[in-house]
Amino acid sequence: MGVLPILIIASLFVAICFLLAFLWAVKNGQYEDSYTPSIRMLLDDKKMNNQVEIEDKHGN
Repeated sequence: MGVLPILIIASLFVAICFLLAFLWAVKNGQYEDSYTPSIRMLLDDKKMNNQVEIEDKHGN
C-alpha cells in the first residue's frame, strides 16, 4: 500500500504537466485556425456535388 501515494502523486504531476502544456499552447495560438476559413468554400463537398449535378443536367 506504500506505492499508492507515490502513484497518486506521480499521476497528479503528469496531469499538471499536461494542463500546463495545454494552457501554453492555447496562449501561443496553437489552436487558432487561420488556414481553413480561407479555403472553406474549396472543401465544401455538397456544393461541389451540386455543381456537378447541375452541369450534368444542362449538358455542359
